[in-house]
Amino acid sequence: MIAVIQRVSSAAVKINGEIKGETGIGYLVLLGIGQEDCAEDIEWLATKIINLRIFGDKEGKMNLSLHEVGGNILLISQFTLFASTKKGNRPSFIEAAKPELAIPLYEQTIESLEKKLGKKIQTGEFGADMMVSLVNDGPVTIVIDTKNKK
Repeated sequence: MIAVIQRVSSAAVKINGEIKGETGIGYLVLLGIGQEDCAEDIEWLATKIINLRIFGDKEGKMNLSLHEVGGNILLISQFTLFASTKKGNRPSFIEAAKPELAIPLYEQTIESLEKKLGKKIQTGEFGADMMVSLVNDGPVTIVIDTKNKK
């Protein structure tokens, strides 16, 4: 799994012009699910996301977690994170998981994040054409790949 975590002061996702999910202070997480991903990846990634200390403390140092600032999450599925651009100019997405694998893993990720955060998170809709807007705070953007745990 690949997660792009953006610290935001606000973020929203619209589908067909209607707001599907939105958040204030917290994270916009773009999540790519690959063919080799499994439940173990979900738990590791969810724990890492929830415990990241990337919010400013009183001295302005990135030292506070999502829990400590009362933040929320907007989670968006994004298979294009697995784009391969090695050959030619048209990206290949063969490493991205097919919907029959990706949808259950996406749903399990939602459940895991909600359990670890202790509240509901906001989401987009898997496979939908979405319009995502955000105010990236910092900007702070962190990329985590579950295949690089060590």
